[in-house]
Amino acid sequence: MSLNDSLLMQLAINKAWEYQILTYPNPAVGALVTNRYGEIIALEAHQKAGSSHAEVLALLKAYEHLTSQKVAINPLDSHSVHDFLLTHAKETLGGCSIYVTLEPCAHSGKTPSCALLIGELGLKKVVVGVLDPLSGHTGGIEILKAKGVKVVVGVESKLTKQLLEPFEIWQKRAFVLFKLAQTHNGKIGGGYLSSQESLTHTHQLRSRATKMMIGGNTVRVDRPRLDCRLIDGAKAPDIVIYSHEDTFDRDIPLFGIPNRNVEIGNDLSFLDRPSFVLVEGGEGLLNALQGKIDWLLTYQTPTIGDNRVDYKANIALQTLHAQYGGVDCKIWSRLIGL
Repeated sequence: MSLNDSLLMQLAINKAWEYQILTYPNPAVGALVTNRYGEIIALEAHQKAGSSHAEVLALLKAYEHLTSQKVAINPLDSHSVHDFLLTHAKETLGGCSIYVTLEPCAHSGKTPSCALLIGELGLKKVVVGVLDPLSGHTGGIEILKAKGVKVVVGVESKLTKQLLEPFEIWQKRAFVLFKLAQTHNGKIGGGYLSSQESLTHTHQLRSRATKMMIGGNTVRVDRPRLDCRLIDGAKAPDIVIYSHEDTFDRDIPLFGIPNRNVEIGNDLSFLDRPSFVLVEGGEGLLNALQGKIDWLLTYQTPTIGDNRVDYKANIALQTLHAQYGGVDCKIWSRLIGL
């Protein structure tokens, strides 16, 4: 693995983290394109299931850069972009290289095969972070090699496997993400702590969740809405209130969202089914779900708070990635035990 390949792959990985979980049920994937001189000309990531994959978005952006023209098609319409690139971009993109965090797909489904597209466009080199973990979805590497493309596999494989972890988990059971917001000194409560960018990101996560969990005490005290009003056209998630008692005011906003199912109880068997479950709660729910939570997402605000409330829990974490959203720092962590 060359130092240059490693650095370029890290850029693709960082880009993919911007859409982590938002691609559910697809994996988060990043792609970077260099021209024949090794200069970066495109950096993109898969954004939403059913839309263009990262490679397609990056190749379209690379074409626009090299031709100095804006293509008048929807970049998220994968079929239109594939057709356009195959018709217009073979000479333009020939000799370029692409760095992608996950093996380009061999199969055609809701979107056409990225491996076939790359092979037809005559790219010089494809650098891959990790092979597709799903049986029946591999084969992209073989397609590329058959077209004479140089392929390098396993660049920054540890980081690309971490990026892929939620995708692998929700193939077998629920991937459980616990989301919290806190001040720089770890205080919570006292109204909204997060920036507008963090609130919007939270609503995006809610819109992708199969179900959303919240603790009974939070419902009684905060009387929340838990909708996706900051995302146009998004459906509010179904809710599971984790509680031993059904003593809730049905007039609070939570129960008034149309087309929403609200369950109340302490049966966690639904976590055995493949899905994405978002948890928003306090100390009680964090402690109650230990052993069930996969990752923690912390929105840390650049403030020092005087609120006395914080999370009284003893949990060891492994930091996976940190990025800024507005003034807040988003920290993704894996729970690794007490």
